[in-house]
Amino acid sequence: MFQSGPIGILVSLGLVSKVVLLLLLGFSVMSWAVILYKWMAFRAADAEDRRFMAALSKAKDLDDVPRHSQRTAVGPCAHIFYGVTDRLSRRGGEAVDSLDGEGVPAIDRHVVERTAAHLAQGQIAKLESFLPFLATTGNISPFVGLLGTVMGIIDSFREIGTQGTASISAVAPGVSEALIATAAGLFAAIPAVIAYNYFLTRIRRTAFRMDSVVVQLYALFPAKGKPASTPVEVAVGAKR
Repeated sequence: MFQSGPIGILVSLGLVSKVVLLLLLGFSVMSWAVILYKWMAFRAADAEDRRFMAALSKAKDLDDVPRHSQRTAVGPCAHIFYGVTDRLSRRGGEAVDSLDGEGVPAIDRHVVERTAAHLAQGQIAKLESFLPFLATTGNISPFVGLLGTVMGIIDSFREIGTQGTASISAVAPGVSEALIATAAGLFAAIPAVIAYNYFLTRIRRTAFRMDSVVVQLYALFPAKGKPASTPVEVAVGAKR
């Protein structure tokens, strides 16, 4: 029997409709948890990057960077910079490919590009964690809601056949179930899609900053020749 009020409507729903709503509720709760977690993670990463990029802009050489920035910085930009410089220091003479006109060792750009690309891939993969769940929620929630809609319409036609009439009392319960399931599917999908696109934009901005770190590194270390492509562009292309 159809009941009025939110609680009454939920109680009067059929078994399939209740399962659909519980499934959509689970997707919605988990997607909001992911949204809040990723928002805090991106906020922390952006703050770290801003501090490091400010310190990097003040540095006049490689040894000057740690004096302006904490070595323990965990932001993506700091991770790229210190990862590349550590790799160069471990390689030692292998990282020097030539001498410039003044006899100063020139950095091996291939080493920098390969190292930065590898580190950028790791940072981008870290930033993309849990985003596939948001994409999945945005894609399938409307279809799960559509399932509840179809079941509600089926119940409406069954009541019409049972009562032998198409009165409001026979049709309203099934139509109500259909509308509730549709609304629940959209409620779960819309925030997930918005958040997914927003976080992708944040990732692109972070990738641009990581690319800027490599450019700053070239400026702080004498080098000759021009790279064919930027390391972060290689990393983003590899992810695609």
